Amino acid sequence: MDNNYLDVMIQSLQKKIKILDGIIKKNKEQQKILEQEELDADAFEANIKSKSELVDQIDFLDQGFEELYGRVKAAIETEKQEHKEEIQLMQQLITEITEKSVTIQSDEIRNRRLVESRFAQERKKVRSKKNTSTVAKQYYKNMAKLNYVDAQFMDRKK
Repeated sequence: MDNNYLDVMIQSLQKKIKILDGIIKKNKEQQKILEQEELDADAFEANIKSKSELVDQIDFLDQGFEELYGRVKAAIETEKQEHKEEIQLMQQLITEITEKSVTIQSDEIRNRRLVESRFAQERKKVRSKKNTSTVAKQYYKNMAKLNYVDAQFMDRKK
């Protein structure tokens, strides 16, 4: 088996680690956005879009890795001793990827809770503004009725 395949697989795993680091960074940015007093919807949307692009890159790398591993699996298993160092490096990288994936999952759960509470707050604000508007309309309507004077006739007879 050619060592180029193993090198490509190792490079793929290293790229995945860098992308996972980017996702972790984006999760921290998302948390800061959600914890701000005023929600910056544009920043939140841009953050989600960039995270989505990173996830797409990971999917692409995973597909390529799986395809390549499918080709060389038999050779790796039969020539374990010859490629011991590369296999150990890949195992270390996969362990690191797993740890980062767990971190990302916990960050995603935390951010989902923040999003849910933030949206609940925003709904309350909208409801409150709606109620205030309704009360103000009703007030002005009632005040207009108070100032309305019915037609009156004056009797000029003595």
